[in-house]
Amino acid sequence: MGLRFTILASGSTGNAAIVRTDEATLLIDAGLSARKLEERMRERGIQPADIDAVLVTHEHADHVSGLGAFARKYNLPVYANEATWAAMERQTAGIADANRKTFATGGEIEFGGLIVRSYPVSHDAAEPVGYCFIADGYKLSFVTDLGYFSGKVKEAVIDSDVVVLEANHDVEMLRMGRYPWNVKRRILSDVGHLSNEAAGEALAELMTDRTKRVYLAHLSLDHNMQELARMTVESVLESRGIILKKESNLLQPTWHDRATPWDDVTKRVIG
Repeated sequence: MGLRFTILASGSTGNAAIVRTDEATLLIDAGLSARKLEERMRERGIQPADIDAVLVTHEHADHVSGLGAFARKYNLPVYANEATWAAMERQTAGIADANRKTFATGGEIEFGGLIVRSYPVSHDAAEPVGYCFIADGYKLSFVTDLGYFSGKVKEAVIDSDVVVLEANHDVEMLRMGRYPWNVKRRILSDVGHLSNEAAGEALAELMTDRTKRVYLAHLSLDHNMQELARMTVESVLESRGIILKKESNLLQPTWHDRATPWDDVTKRVIG
């Protein structure tokens, strides 16, 4: 069956990803316009009509801004928990009742052999969740938009082959940045976003012998840089006695303005 994914966009300007097996193709969040979603998909050889369903993590605009238009255009079923459905009512107007699917937090749904598990995260949204995807014994986990890495999150995502992990900001860059203090306080809080240091601490907790790759995701355009995120995470791992080899491809980048290459979760090497 295989298990592949591409991150179409990641960051405060928009988030979306595709998870695919031979039997199912899922869109995770739709935080880009319908036109941009179509463009990014076609760049990765996907036709929008190939999508079987959309899964929503939470109602913030950078995750659902294109949801209504895209789901209506392609008549797609959309899955979210009840609280998220209520919170994103404006963005989802016009989606047919038959396509409004409830996916309870902590629940599990199967799409043609692809198992999807939902788990709760701490973020300032109605009822935010992360997702784990399991096929043929391989596991892919999305761990973004959370203020802290809890024991419940660790329990949900441990033993993943590939992890998409938030490394949103450098704390000092954020503190010195142009955002109002109330916004900074929100980002730094337990319902905000993981810093680079917190991402490193989380990774040290969740890494096992199965861990092949970790995508550093949801980087702030104003308060982070890819190389800084990577170096900080590596430094935290080293402080925990986890030394990455120079040739290691463990840490992978994501971008806000282009899609990542396809990643086959079943393989040790990308490509």
